[in-house]
Amino acid sequence: MATNRRYGDGCAIASALDYVGERWALLVVRELLLGPKRFTDLQDGLPGAGSKVLAQRLRELEAAGVVRRRTLPPPASSQVYELTEWGARLDAVVVALGLWGAGAAVLSEDPVGADAAMIKLRSFFNPQPEQPWTATYEIRLGRYRFTIRVGDGRLVEMSRGEPREPDTVIETDPGTLDRVVGAAGALAEAVEQGRLTLTGDGEAGRRLFDAVRLPTSA
Repeated sequence: MATNRRYGDGCAIASALDYVGERWALLVVRELLLGPKRFTDLQDGLPGAGSKVLAQRLRELEAAGVVRRRTLPPPASSQVYELTEWGARLDAVVVALGLWGAGAAVLSEDPVGADAAMIKLRSFFNPQPEQPWTATYEIRLGRYRFTIRVGDGRLVEMSRGEPREPDTVIETDPGTLDRVVGAAGALAEAVEQGRLTLTGDGEAGRRLFDAVRLPTSA
């Protein structure tokens, strides 16, 4: 088990929480859903955790087989943390929790990180095979860069880093992206106020945001 603080309950839900029920554990998983991160990058995404708590959670998650460490090849040679195959299966759990939380009566006004905003966009994306389009997007959130690829109206890739030839570049901040996703009329307001810019194929940019809506089942 990840910690000594077990529930002592044979239910599979309790067993799962024995592994990832500690404070910050699932948010560490969230930060790794889009790929590996260095410890300093995890600190940046989880500033409220504190270095000691974050290091402890990583040790526990590594011991539980949810997270593993590896060293990147030269010239980087940095040590990164990434989800194991079993840990990556928490993706659907994190997304479901996010959709459930988005339906809360009172939404949080706390800051939102770059990865959290991107995971929200991915979670809210509704495939549109009846009105298909294909486009590559570069998302710039401050110093962070992400790639989104849509093929035939379906989201086929979301990853960190810059695409070579994006059709549309979307530049904003994590908080603005979080507020725009799923909110009718928010995109036009953010563009008008200069908090979000669309460069390149503006129509493809608008289609992306038209496709991100809170699912009615949530």
